[in-house]
Parts: sequence; C-alpha cells; structure tokens
Amino acid sequence: MPEKLSIVGIGGTTSPGSSTEQALQIALRAAEAEGAQVTLFDGAFLAALPHYGTGAVEQSEEGRKLVAAVRGAHGLMFASPGYHGSISGLVKNAIDYVEETSKDDRVYLDGLPVGLIVTAYGWQATGSTLATMRSIVHALRGWPTPLGAAIRSVSGMFKGGECSDDAARGQLELVGKQVVEFARLRNSAPAILHTGPVEE
Repeated sequence: MPEKLSIVGIGGTTSPGSSTEQALQIALRAAEAEGAQVTLFDGAFLAALPHYGTGAVEQSEEGRKLVAAVRGAHGLMFASPGYHGSISGLVKNAIDYVEETSKDDRVYLDGLPVGLIVTAYGWQATGSTLATMRSIVHALRGWPTPLGAAIRSVSGMFKGGECSDDAARGQLELVGKQVVEFARLRNSAPAILHTGPVEE
C-alpha cells in the first residue's frame, strides 16, 4: 500500500466560498484526518479550465494539472450544486477531462472509490443531481461510495468552512471517511487471479 493515499476533490461554483465548496472542504478534512493526502480543485480553478475538447489539455496548464492529479489519485470526491435538477456545467466540464485517461493502464476511474456531494436549495434537486453523478461515475468505471451526501443548503448553514447542521456535517465527514476506507482496502487487498473455472 502507498505510504499516503492521495484523495482528490473536485467541485465548487463561480462564487468564492460557496456552500458546495465548503461542503467539499469538510469532506476532504475528514479524509485528511484519516491519514490521506488531499488536493482540492475548487470553483476558481474549475472556472479557469477551458471547455474540454481536442487539444484542451495541451493548451491549458490547469487542465494538465487536473489530469495529473486524477491519474495519481487513490480516490476522488465530486461536489456539485444542483442546477435545474442536475450537475452544473462547471463541474461536468472538469469531469470531462477524465477522458484523457481513456488509454491509460488504469482506464478512467476504474476501481476507484468516488465520494459524491450535492448541495441545493430543494430536496428534488439534490436527489436528481446525486443520481446523475452516480451515473457519471459508473460510466467512468468508478465506485460511488455507499453514502452520497445530499445537502439541502439553507442560508447561513456553511460559514468559515464549517457547517452548522450536525446531520449535514456528519454526512459530509462520512463521505470523506468512506473514500479513504475503500481506497485503503483496494490498495491493501491481494490480487485475486482466476486461472480456471471455480469448483464447488
């Protein structure tokens, strides 16, 4: 197992210190408390990313940095606001950069645990956005953690990197812990080789 697990968080909005970004920071701190090394790609970073497409990585230092972090990650977290019932364009564009790993030895997010966080003003948006994010992670061959944090964000809930709602904070911390737990299991378990039919 690597000396320190690398957990990468991707999320936020164009508003500095948004609820989404602060929620992701809480989950990343929980992962860090479990012994992981964490990296945050926040809303300001995501806003600087060009629209993903042919040549985007070659033309963007931010794109290269994001792809390199994903390639070295043992687990990830995605955090998005619920915009019109789905994932934001800003976060989706960042996730699209994972396409650069399509020809790697580890294709996309194959086998990686991925924690999911959604913040929205209404419960309907949190549910539909979380379902969309799970579908995206499945398409990228990742493993969504058992808990996805669906946070109905009300004014003042997130302030100074803290969450005043105990239940919401507990969800976010558990997402961070689960990503580290499953990353640790994946990196410490011996490989199982199937060399023939299983005999009963």
